[in-house]
Order: sequence, then structure tokens, then C-alpha cells
Amino acid sequence: MIAPALLIVLGLFLVPLGLSVQQAFVDPTGGVSLANFAKAIALYGKDILFTLLIVGLATGLTGLIAVSVGGYLVLATGPRTVSALRWLFRLPLFIPFVVVAQMMRTFLAKFGLFNNLLMTLGLLTPETAQGMLDWRGIVFAFVWKQAAFAALVIGGAMAALDKSTIEAARDLGASRPRILVQIILPQVRTTVMVTLVLSYVMMLSVLSVPIILGTESPTMITVDMAWRVNSYRDYGVANALGVISLLMASSVAWIYLRHAAKEKGQTYG
Repeated sequence: MIAPALLIVLGLFLVPLGLSVQQAFVDPTGGVSLANFAKAIALYGKDILFTLLIVGLATGLTGLIAVSVGGYLVLATGPRTVSALRWLFRLPLFIPFVVVAQMMRTFLAKFGLFNNLLMTLGLLTPETAQGMLDWRGIVFAFVWKQAAFAALVIGGAMAALDKSTIEAARDLGASRPRILVQIILPQVRTTVMVTLVLSYVMMLSVLSVPIILGTESPTMITVDMAWRVNSYRDYGVANALGVISLLMASSVAWIYLRHAAKEKGQTYG
């Protein structure tokens, strides 16, 4: 029964992954070496660091917003505000990253919708207006897109909790932030970690956002991979960058798995 699904995973994911890893270690002469990795780090070392910083910052902001929104949806008493937030945070779920990038290019331009709104409110003048079509725009686009997914998952986990502890804390006079941080968040931390790992991996693999919103240098390594293939047909360096991005994603997953295994061992110990 699961054979068709296994064949699809094998043919579309595992086989290409194996071939990419293999080609990353093959130099132009056909020998096995680390030449592609050395060239990738020499040419794109700054971009690798830039990618880590951008995705790390976006993941942190995504988690902060998702936890805050999820906590508000669980603890708030205003039905209209809750309904409005739920509607707003559903919208980005159905918009692909390439459309998000095009939207943000208009929204975050020097005289785009965001700066025009600030000018209307008197918080900005045309002389002081600056576009955000750089690393700030990339982070903004990532967070706007992924915060909706994270808030949906984390908010759902919070809503499924036993309400007795929350009501007991309210009866004792605990504030909403204290209830969120000390009571709700410890009970859903596994869900939070899983969601942040998924968001990190998703943002790490996006190509359209850094191409449309980013500057030429530094940029994210997805752009570098596309550039090596489309401009130079240099599959060796492109695959080496892919392996580096795989290690970046796997390291985060490994940290989560190690933490989960430690918690499970403490539970059964």
C-alpha cells in the first residue's frame, strides 16, 4: 500500500539527493576531492554567513510573533479582535513565496505603500524615506509568510491545553504575559521547537525572495546555486553549496532531536 509513496520519495528526493552529494565531491578532472567545497567557501563564504544570520533572525522573529499571537488568541476576551487576527493570519498561508516577494517589492520600495503610509501619518518625509529592498526586506517577507504558519500550529497547540491551570493562574491574579511565559509556553515548547525547525528549513530553501528583494552581495546561497548552474554550468560548486545548506538544516534538526531524546529519557527515567 505504501509502495507508490515510497517510489515517489525515492525517485524525486532520495536519488537526486544522493547524486547531488556525490557530484559535490567530484572535481572537474573526475577525481574525488574537496575542491568544490574549497571553491564554494572561497567565493561565497560571506553569503553562507549572511544566509545563517538572515534565516536565524527571521526564525527568531517568527517564533516570537507566533507565540505572542497564539497566546493572545487563547487568553484574549475580545471576540472581534480574535476573529480579525485569525483572518489576517490565514491569508499568508495561501500565498506562495514568489508572490510574497513581488508584493513586498512594491510594499517596501522607497515610495511604496509602507513609506506612503508613514508619510500620511506624519512619521516620515519624502526626503528621509528609504527603501527596504535589502536584507530587511528579505527578513520582513520571511517573517510575514512563516509567522502565519507558525501561529496556526502553535496557537492550535495552546488552544488544546487543559484550561484549568490557566483559570487557576487567573484566579491567583497572574497577568496574561506571566501566564503565557510560565504556564502555557512550557507545555507547548515541543510544538514550538518543531514549528521553528520547519520554518528554518523552509526559509533556507527559498530562492525567489532573495532574488527579488536582495542585493547582489551578500546574498543567500540559494541565489549562488542558481547562479553557478545558469551562468557557468558549474554543478560541482552548486552541489557543494547544496550540501552546505543541507548541513545547515540538518544541524538544527539534530539539535531538536537531541533535545527531544533527552526530554524523553528524563520522562521515562
